[in-house]
Amino acid sequence: MTVHTTSPTRLDAAPLSVRATLAAAWTSFMFLYIYVDYYHLYKAGTVDDLLSGVVFEFAISPALLTGFLALIAVPALMVALSATLPARVSRMTNLIVTALYVPVTIFNAVGEAWEWVAFYALSIGLELALLVVIFRAAWRWPRATSSS
Repeated sequence: MTVHTTSPTRLDAAPLSVRATLAAAWTSFMFLYIYVDYYHLYKAGTVDDLLSGVVFEFAISPALLTGFLALIAVPALMVALSATLPARVSRMTNLIVTALYVPVTIFNAVGEAWEWVAFYALSIGLELALLVVIFRAAWRWPRATSSS
C-alpha cells in the first residue's frame, strides 16, 4: 500500500489594489457607523426620546435627519468613488474625507455616560482604525512609473 503525502501549499497572497482596499475599508466603516447607531437604540430611554421627538438633545427635524443622512451617505458614496474616480482625484478625496471624519467620529462619544465607555471606546476605536487604514492607503498610493 502506497501513501501519498503532499506538502501543504502556500496560499496566494496577492496584494489588493489600492482601490479595493479603500472600497473595502469604507464599506467596513459604514457598517460600523450604522451598527453603532443601531445598538445605541438598546440604551434605556433612547426609544422613549425618539418617540418624544428628541435625538441626542436635538429636536428631530427634517434638517437634523438630512444631516444624519449626509453623515452616512458620504462613506457609502466613498465606496463607489474610491473605485471609480481617477487615481489622483480618488487619492485627494480619500485624504480629505478621512481627515474630516476623524473629528466627526470622535464627536460621537461626547456627552456619553461613563458606563458606556467600553462600547464607545471599541466602536470609535475601530472606526478610527479604519480611517487610519484609509488615510494610509491613500497617502501611500503607488506612483506610476514613466516609460521613456
